[in-house]
Amino acid sequence: MSIEEQSATGDTEFAQDTTPADRTYTQRDVDDMMARMKSSLTKKLSSRYEDLGDPDELRAIVEQHKKREHDNAMRRGEFDKIMAELASKKDAEIAKRDDIIREFKIEQPLINLAAQYKSVNPEQVKALLRAGVRLNEDGEVEVIDSKTQQVKYRNDGKPYDVESYVREFLDSNPHFVAASPATTNTQTNVGKINTNTFDLKKLDLTRADHREQYKQAKKAGLI
Repeated sequence: MSIEEQSATGDTEFAQDTTPADRTYTQRDVDDMMARMKSSLTKKLSSRYEDLGDPDELRAIVEQHKKREHDNAMRRGEFDKIMAELASKKDAEIAKRDDIIREFKIEQPLINLAAQYKSVNPEQVKALLRAGVRLNEDGEVEVIDSKTQQVKYRNDGKPYDVESYVREFLDSNPHFVAASPATTNTQTNVGKINTNTFDLKKLDLTRADHREQYKQAKKAGLI
């Protein structure tokens, strides 16, 4: 088989050379052989893809697709950024609205009711009770148990409202309540005790009149 025939079949290795040893090749002969070999190899390798069209056109299509994907990714990134900014702005507006609702339905009522029931420091009472009041999903006020975080109910089975919550706290903690100014009536009764009905357990020693009753009971030998 000649060199030309080997090149036509795509073989990359030469068979045993049967050409006379004294034959010489010009540069053109070598160039022609290399061109034929390249053409044969290209045809052999590309034959399986020839139905797809021209390789250069295919490469152009692939490049266009990559560029389009890159552009789309850039657009998606900008879109996601815009959506994130809008979501953040919306969350801020919702938080601001909720703060206004809480101020109107929780913060101010706690202070006003504490003042109404003669608290010496309404702001302090609000700070102590604030964690026990929340807004539910419907925007309504709920008094909750600080331990269970569940709605708190009164002894009559009804849920607490803010007023009953504040009043109960102040009744249980009279040192948060301002002492009532003494009237003629209260001054007359200060220190007077009924030895038959006196009950030490009923005394509230944070009250001045009860402390006076305690002293009188002690003098009377009831304690």
